[in-house]
Amino acid sequence: MEPPDALLLYRPNQMAMKKTGIVIILIGIALTIFSSLNLRTEERVVEVGDFEITREKDNELTWPRWVGVAVIAGGVVVFFLGARKK
Repeated sequence: MEPPDALLLYRPNQMAMKKTGIVIILIGIALTIFSSLNLRTEERVVEVGDFEITREKDNELTWPRWVGVAVIAGGVVVFFLGARKK
């Protein structure tokens, strides 16, 4: 006996799940290799009429390497969920 249409669960396309898993794995590899990101912002120091003084400020965004490993593991899970037979 099959459940009524209202109770059917959404099942994404297997190929889309595999592709998504691969993209997540690649992002995880990038996060593992590059554990920081340097950003340069410009901030206004003084503004008097048309006269303006600005300075560039370097900001560093860092994350631990285990974050990249966790993202890779999540990508592997998504990939294998898409690869399993129904």
